[in-house]
Amino acid sequence: MSRFDLTLDPERVPRRIEVINGAGGRRRWSADEKARILEETLAPGAIVSEVARQHGLRPQQVFGWRRDARIDEGSAGATLPPFVPAVIEAAPPAPPPVKQPARRRRRSAARLSDGIELEIDGVVVRVGSGASPKAIAAVIGALKGGS
Repeated sequence: MSRFDLTLDPERVPRRIEVINGAGGRRRWSADEKARILEETLAPGAIVSEVARQHGLRPQQVFGWRRDARIDEGSAGATLPPFVPAVIEAAPPAPPPVKQPARRRRRSAARLSDGIELEIDGVVVRVGSGASPKAIAAVIGALKGGS
């Protein structure tokens, strides 16, 4: 018989008894306590694992709190729409073409430097020369998404 066998032998005396009192289970952290701990992790030179150990936490729990705080912070500015609605006006009907002798037309240099003109599936979009690169990228992205 091994010494690890469980028996009901009255001659065996237990060497150690562990008494658990209290509710136990998960510890509840108030928002203020979490904020204080997260603030400690954001200090220059702070190591999240060390801060977690100082407060009896696992680093994963503190990293989870940090992720949740970033998500909560990001959702505060989510009241703005993700895009600006575009207003599309119908083009006036084109006059019937007038037959003219064939000749080459040249665009003036000023006309070429006025901006960018994109034509996709019969839709023409003109972006002025003063537009920011971010606005141009947004227009191109919108055109790609619609095709």
